[in-house]
Amino acid sequence: MRTIGFACNSAEEALTPFHFDRRSPRPNDVVMEILYCGVCHSDLHWARNDWGQTIYPAVPGHEIIGRVISVGPDVTHHKVGDIVAVGCMVDSCQTCDQCRKGEEQYCREGMCGGTYGGMDAVEKTPNMGGYSKHLVAREEFVLKVPKGLDISRAAPLVCAGVTTWSPLRTWQVGPGKRVAVIGFGGLGQMAVKLAVALGAEVTVLSRSHAKEQEALALGAKRVLVSTDETEMKKAAHSLDLILNTTPVKHDVTPYLPLLDVDGTIVMIGQIGPMPESSSVPLIYGRRRVAGSFIGSIRETQEVLNFCASKNILPETKMIPIQDVNKAFEHLEKGDTYYRFVIDMSTLTVD
Repeated sequence: MRTIGFACNSAEEALTPFHFDRRSPRPNDVVMEILYCGVCHSDLHWARNDWGQTIYPAVPGHEIIGRVISVGPDVTHHKVGDIVAVGCMVDSCQTCDQCRKGEEQYCREGMCGGTYGGMDAVEKTPNMGGYSKHLVAREEFVLKVPKGLDISRAAPLVCAGVTTWSPLRTWQVGPGKRVAVIGFGGLGQMAVKLAVALGAEVTVLSRSHAKEQEALALGAKRVLVSTDETEMKKAAHSLDLILNTTPVKHDVTPYLPLLDVDGTIVMIGQIGPMPESSSVPLIYGRRRVAGSFIGSIRETQEVLNFCASKNILPETKMIPIQDVNKAFEHLEKGDTYYRFVIDMSTLTVD
C-alpha cells in the first residue's frame, strides 16, 4: 500500500516527507493507521548512523499507537477499529529457544525483525518505522491498548516503558528495594515512575540539580549529584540496583561504590563501546554490571496493562511531524525530561 512518512537520506540530512510502499498484507497481518508515534533517542542514533548499520532512506519510529483498518483472514486477536500498539519489533524467527520461551528480543537470529532497521523475512526489504501514516505488522507483534489509557501519551510505553520495566521485573524490584536511575530524560523519568509504583525507594543520579523538582514530583526520594564527591561518598552501599539510562558513552566506575554487596548496575541506554573501568569495586562488593535489551512482547503487554491499572503515563510533549527535526535537536542537547510524541494527523497522504 502506498503511504507517506518522514525519512532521512543520509546521516547529515534532516528528515523530510517521503512516499513509499508498505508490503502487501499477509494472512496473519494487521494493517493500521498510525495515530501517534513517540520520538526515541534510538531514532536519532539510527538517523545519524551512529551504529553503522543504517540503510537509507530511513524512516525511524518504534513507539506506535494506531487504529486497525484491516486484518488478514488468519488474525484472531484484533479487529477493525481496535486501538493497538507496536513497539521495537515487528517480527522474529519464532522458532529458536529464545522466541519459543517468549523472549523475542533475544532471538538467536538477531534483531532481524526490528520495526526499523530489520529486514522483512519474505521480501528482503528494509523495514520502515512509525514516522509514517500506515504500518503493516504480523499479529503476534501487535499489542492491545487497554481501555482508559490516554492514547495521546501512551506511545512511549512500548519502548521507554518496557525497556525499564523488563530489568525492574528481572531484578525483582518491589517494596524494600533501593533503586537508582542514572539520567532523567524520557527513559529515566519512565524508570522512576515504574520503580515508585512497584514500591521501591528511588534515587535519581544526575549531573546537576536542574531537574530535581521534576524528579521529586514523580516520586523519587532524593536526587544525588554525581559530581558532588562528598555526597557520593556518603551514599556508598546505599543501593541494590541502578538502571543506567544515559544514551551516550560514559564511565560507570564512580557509580559502582553506591551499590551494596551483590548490587547490580544495568545498562539500558547506551549501546556501544564502554570506557575502561576498574574491577576493584566489582570484586570487593560482589557487584555486577549487566545489560538489558528492550523487552519481550509479553512484557510490553504487561507494562501497558500495569500502567493502565495504575494510571501511569510518560511525561510527553505533543508535536506536529513538521517539528521532528527540532525534537532531534533537543535530544542531542539532552535538555528535556519528557518524551516527544508526534501527532500523525499532521501528516497527510497527498
